[in-house]
Amino acid sequence: MHKIKDYTVFSAKAKLAKPIADATHTLTEISFIVLRIQLESGVVGESYLLSFQYSPAAIAGALKDVGAMVVGEQVYDTVKVFEKINAANEYFGLEGINRWAQGAYNIAMWDAWCKTLGQPVWKVLGASRTKVPIYGSGGWISYSVEELIGEVSDYKSRGFKAVKIKVGKPDWKEDLERLRLVREAVGNDISIMMDANQGMNVPTALMLARAARELNIHWFEEPIDHTDFQGYQLLRNQAGISLAMGEREYSSAPLRELLVRNAIDIWQPDILRLGGVEPWRNSAALAASFNVPVLPHYYKDYDIPLLCTIANGAGAESFDWIDPLIDHPLEIKEGFATPHDRPGWGFAFKDENLVEM
Repeated sequence: MHKIKDYTVFSAKAKLAKPIADATHTLTEISFIVLRIQLESGVVGESYLLSFQYSPAAIAGALKDVGAMVVGEQVYDTVKVFEKINAANEYFGLEGINRWAQGAYNIAMWDAWCKTLGQPVWKVLGASRTKVPIYGSGGWISYSVEELIGEVSDYKSRGFKAVKIKVGKPDWKEDLERLRLVREAVGNDISIMMDANQGMNVPTALMLARAARELNIHWFEEPIDHTDFQGYQLLRNQAGISLAMGEREYSSAPLRELLVRNAIDIWQPDILRLGGVEPWRNSAALAASFNVPVLPHYYKDYDIPLLCTIANGAGAESFDWIDPLIDHPLEIKEGFATPHDRPGWGFAFKDENLVEM
């Protein structure tokens, strides 16, 4: 009755008036891959991943390949299925598109199982709180100054207490000026974070971090390549600003490297890249053992419930992209998000926004 009977893969798109860019990528569309699994009981579980314009056929193919391994399994056997997929995918590697597909099935299985139980995911896992701080994200490097100030001012008017903007211009002094304008626009009662998306080298990141300290920048995300553990160690020792990273990692191994080097202040797990709920929580536990807070990457609709189940959750990131596409967007008030009380993850994509792949 609780076995997975079938699956369907869809695409969905959010509106984007013009391309946006950070220091390393230009995004021409805001696209999502949506997965639905159906149990023999008729219960449907859903998940989604953020795909932009990248490799839609490859992602869909991976989801179908992994789906063939998942059909027939008990929906509550999330750990067993995770290890089964690991064993099958080892030949081509446990990072990349196959891991995204693995994460999508794990998240959909948790949705379906908790719907079967009639409970939200966060209550099944055990709660530590019922609301989580959330910050407004964006501030794209491609924005004009007017667009940048308009976005952060909008976040402030909606009650957000923190905003994050992109940095990584060819001249770091231009980044500094944009940060200064944002500080003037939002005032001193709003936290400001900056994100280079790995687009800087150690010397320029160090100069920007030191210069930005007078603006009371809360933390610096992915200043340099995520594999440069020694560089993160140097920056943390010399920059005088908190460092955050983690969204590019497919396991907790890089986190372990950073922790033992005392090279990280905030861990930012990506639930799809890590492979789902269990590895996300495992990474949070590892961070907790070093008293490092968790502030995940992008997936607020999954991260808010999960952050309610750990003691070292610091907050979540907010984009509005899927809100018009789903039936129950998260409630955000005065800088805090509240998890859904509906079974499973508490939301689903509207059928009219989906195209089967």
